[in-house]
Amino acid sequence: MLELRPNCELCDKDLPPNSDDACICTYECTFCRECVDNILMNVCPNCGGGFEKRPVRPKTARHDGVSLKSHPASTKRIHTKYTKNEITAFSNLAKDIPASER
Repeated sequence: MLELRPNCELCDKDLPPNSDDACICTYECTFCRECVDNILMNVCPNCGGGFEKRPVRPKTARHDGVSLKSHPASTKRIHTKYTKNEITAFSNLAKDIPASER
């Protein structure tokens, strides 16, 4: 089950479950679109992979047990352990390599 994290791990912006601004990597690291585009340069500071728009989990169950009510979003806020300087240096190494080739 995809963990819907409540915040951008860099700037701490709130990213509710229905946010169109949330981006995730393959390990579910979660960042806002602004940080992904302008600071991370589409390079996850944790794994080096790229980002995709996080899907929205439906509020309304159209099948039993399939909704936010049955599988709520996480409330645990997570923050990256890397400094902005470390992130910039790491992103610069991979930003010009397509995510599919990293």
